[in-house]
Amino acid sequence: MKGANRIGSDLSEQIKEVTKDNHVRAENTQLMLNYQKGQITLPQYKILLCSLYEIYRALESELDRNSSHPAVEPIYFPQELARLEPLERDLEYFFGPQWRKQVIVPAATHKYAERLREIGKSNPNLLVAHAYTRYLGDLSGGQVLGKITQKTLGLNSNEGVAFFSFPGVTSPHRFKQLYRSRMNSIELSEEEHRKVLDEAVRAFEFNIEVFDDLQKMLSITEASGGSGNQNGQTTPLTAISGSPVIQFTLGLGVVLATVAMGVYAAF
Repeated sequence: MKGANRIGSDLSEQIKEVTKDNHVRAENTQLMLNYQKGQITLPQYKILLCSLYEIYRALESELDRNSSHPAVEPIYFPQELARLEPLERDLEYFFGPQWRKQVIVPAATHKYAERLREIGKSNPNLLVAHAYTRYLGDLSGGQVLGKITQKTLGLNSNEGVAFFSFPGVTSPHRFKQLYRSRMNSIELSEEEHRKVLDEAVRAFEFNIEVFDDLQKMLSITEASGGSGNQNGQTTPLTAISGSPVIQFTLGLGVVLATVAMGVYAAF
């Protein structure tokens, strides 16, 4: 991380620098470009929501549990940033009242969630890297991706896209400035600082690897069907989980949750 030391002491700037190459790679993957063109399908979007739910359930559980930790307290903004409740509304919209019984959690999502729970228990400092890349990425790209998703899937209201809305943030630009300032105020030793930067890189790399695998499976996913209407009028994910192709594709689907939002992050 010697390069990071040359760009100043701000943790936010250092994360931006050490993940720069990863960021560019994520932005230019074919699936991300397709998403920007409005070429996401309903089955893909529902997989996204399932993955997001599991990831944020783990992240916000650990942030809540460590809210008084010296590294977490400065960047703990549950009223402004919490995504779990909006995700639950979106999932209920697409899967119906019994959505919890229909959500399938991909294997890759499990791994990411397990990592969040692991560091929440053993090294809460590292939650800073995940919270920053997730929340600021989602906040930066939320408006754009929300409108793209709404138009592509033919949604006539805000139903089904609550995840992209941050009603507690009146000015994303000012809030991101506040968030960076709070994060940069966290006191870390040189070793702790390095580990946070390493964790940010690790998160990006994990997602890019999954993203590349998902791109290879796209044509097979589309050929497997799984289409349907909203408001729960769909083939439940649980009903198709027996297919090896679908199982594998679901295992890769976390990429949309962990990269598609974050690539827009105006770090």
